[in-house]
Amino acid sequence: MLSGTVAAIERFGVFVALDEGPEHPVFPGVGFITIPELSWRRLEAASDVVQVGQRVSCEFLQFDTWNGEARLSLRASQPDPFQAFVDGIAVGRTLRGKVTKLVPFGVFVQVADGVEGLVHLRELTGTPSESPEGVVQVGDEVTVVVTEIDRERRRLALSRRQASPGLR
Repeated sequence: MLSGTVAAIERFGVFVALDEGPEHPVFPGVGFITIPELSWRRLEAASDVVQVGQRVSCEFLQFDTWNGEARLSLRASQPDPFQAFVDGIAVGRTLRGKVTKLVPFGVFVQVADGVEGLVHLRELTGTPSESPEGVVQVGDEVTVVVTEIDRERRRLALSRRQASPGLR
């Protein structure tokens, strides 16, 4: 575990001034955290998780010899909410959740803190639909059924259609 202070936030990740770390040609003792390694949750920006000047403790992933910096992970030091959640559910389970994002192929639904699943367009309603916009909106509360759990890829497939058979 390495500790340090967030030195800079960029669109591609976060630079951390390490208390103890490798020499960097420009910034001595610098580590770098890519956006996916900041949190188990999907992020819009690194500033959703950390701020410049904030103290962090990270797990060391590898040394980047090209850039002369330690690659770090903030999320590796935290329990994975997805794995904890799927330990307590099974395919066929009915859940309530909130629509968080509309995409051309379906909608993402948050079913627990830090856990989202995909309702594919064909599982959104009982009748064929070309897009999710006319069916649900971001913020809508929906009832869904778990249709698939992929632990390795951290994916949860959901169906709104199976949760409400008479749904149009």
